[in-house]
Amino acid sequence: MSEKVRWGIIGLGNIASNFVKDLALVKEAEIYAAASRNLEKAKGFSKEYNIPNAFGSYKELLECKEVDVVYIATPHTSHCELSIMAMEHGKHVLCEKPMGINRAEVEKMIAAAQENKVFLMEALWSRFNPSIRKVKQMVDSGDIGPLAYLHADFAFYALDRDFNGRVLNPELAGGSLLDIGIYPIFLSYLLLGKPDQILSTSNFHDNGAELQTSMIFNYPKAQAILYSGFTSRSEMKAEISGEKGTIFIPPRWHEAQGYTVERNGEKEVFSMPTTGRGYFYEIKEVHDCLDQGKLESSLWSHRNSQDLISLMDTVRIQNEITFPFEE
Repeated sequence: MSEKVRWGIIGLGNIASNFVKDLALVKEAEIYAAASRNLEKAKGFSKEYNIPNAFGSYKELLECKEVDVVYIATPHTSHCELSIMAMEHGKHVLCEKPMGINRAEVEKMIAAAQENKVFLMEALWSRFNPSIRKVKQMVDSGDIGPLAYLHADFAFYALDRDFNGRVLNPELAGGSLLDIGIYPIFLSYLLLGKPDQILSTSNFHDNGAELQTSMIFNYPKAQAILYSGFTSRSEMKAEISGEKGTIFIPPRWHEAQGYTVERNGEKEVFSMPTTGRGYFYEIKEVHDCLDQGKLESSLWSHRNSQDLISLMDTVRIQNEITFPFEE
């Protein structure tokens, strides 16, 4: 590998734009190429972000020998196929969440990573956020005592969006659960592990897209109350409460810039602003793993991605959330 890690970007929407801005802040990174199925779009994106190479097909980028790592930010439905194609070309892969549509896809991706001996990680950026890492450390060390209650939500109004777009189109695995419900589920899993029982309920649009899902994750001595939705805003804050105190992560908790700890009626506020938008930290994790010759992250491992998608599969089964291409 060259002195700098050379990145290729596949899928050039809003998330990719934010990611590339943070990638430019990482001195060990070089943004080498961008690809879209539309060459003009790739050229426009590359010009905007000073990327030297633009490709009008994903295959062309994957055949580019100079690219070390591929960041995949296409709609959910192509994560599995494109990740496997990239790994078969010897590329390391950072794939946007959810890694796959279901556990079967995630397992195929992990098998491809192992077979091709390349690095693969789900781009669950919140896992690497400094505030969330600190909160996990506090919970693990017992600072607020054994956890008893967790609440996390993520919702915004999306019914004014194009129903052919990624968010609301069942053909593209649209719906709130995979898109944003993954965040509250992740936080519960990160801090409490896999629940003994999941209770959930969903509401749907006439086109079949899941619009709202409420979940209770039941643990032996704790419960997590989780929600995702596209029919209204929510406060998007997280509350993590134990026997000795409570940690609050203010809106928008999944991109936290700090947290508050309350003990014995007294509150202490901690400010931890992120570098850039916050993608910076997952990029650094990729680089650290590559430097150490690791094929998966210990902070967000292949097993973690399998567990997370299994929890979402359970919620989907309970509420009959299916996509046309799965039937």
